[in-house]
Amino acid sequence: MTATTIAFIGTGNMSYAIIGGMVKSGFDPKHIIATNRNAEKLAKVAADFGVNTTADNLAAIAAADVVVLSVKPQMMAQLCQSIQDSGIDYQHKLFISVAAGLTVARLREMLAHPVKLVRCMPNTPSLLGKGVSGLFATDINELERDYVSQVFAATGIVVWLEHEAQINDIIAVTGSSPAYFFLFMETIEAKAIELGFSAEQARQLVQQTALGAAMMACEQQQISLAQLRANVTSKGGTTHAAIESYKAQHLADLTSDAMDACIARAKELEQEL
Repeated sequence: MTATTIAFIGTGNMSYAIIGGMVKSGFDPKHIIATNRNAEKLAKVAADFGVNTTADNLAAIAAADVVVLSVKPQMMAQLCQSIQDSGIDYQHKLFISVAAGLTVARLREMLAHPVKLVRCMPNTPSLLGKGVSGLFATDINELERDYVSQVFAATGIVVWLEHEAQINDIIAVTGSSPAYFFLFMETIEAKAIELGFSAEQARQLVQQTALGAAMMACEQQQISLAQLRANVTSKGGTTHAAIESYKAQHLADLTSDAMDACIARAKELEQEL
C-alpha cells in the first residue's frame, strides 16, 4: 500500500504527531492530506512535513483511500452525515476512528454503511514518539492491517485487540494512565517543595527520577517490576518504610479502583454518544 493516500480529518495535536511520525519513518508526504478549519494549523503542518492540506473535509475524503476520523466525538455525527450527503463513493474506503466512546456499530450507523473500520486509542506520549496505540479492526485484510500498524508504529508501539470491549480497558491501562503518573509526580513535587526545595529543583528532581525509573524498566525487561522495586528496597531501610506506608494505605486497591472507574466512564460514554 505504498501509494495509499491517507486523509486526517481534523488535524489536532494527535494527528499532527502521527503525521510527523509517518513522514519521519518514510511515508511519502504527497500521499498524506491534513484538514482543519484553522488556516494557521494547516500552514504549520504543511511547512513542517510537506503534506497536502485543505479546509475541505469532503475533498480530502474523496481523494483518500484511508480516512482518519479525528474530530471530537460530539462532532462525529455531523461529519458522517456530511459524508453521506456528499455523494462520495466512500463504501470501500478504510476508516480509522480515534474518537473515544464511539463503537464500530455506532460509527457504521452514522455512516449508514458497514465500512471497513479500525478504532484506535492512542495516548499523549505519542506526541513524543513514545506512545501506545490500541487498535481494534473489523473487516480489514492483512495488507490493510499492516498499513495501519505502520502508521501508528510511527508514534510508538502498537497493540492489536481481539475484542472491541478491550478499547475501554486500554483506555484505563494506557490512554488515561499518563495522568496517573503525572498525579504521582505532582504529589512528590509538592512534598519536595514543602521540604524546602525550590519549585525548579523539585520539578527537576521528580522528572529526572521518573525518567530514570522508566528507563530502568525499559532496559531491564528481563527483571519484573516487582523485583526492580525490591532491588531498591532494603528491608528495614528508608525505602522499605515508605513502601510499607503505601501498602498500609492500600495503594494497589486505590489504583485498581481508579482504573475500574475509568473503564466504567468509558462504557457510559458509549451509551451517551
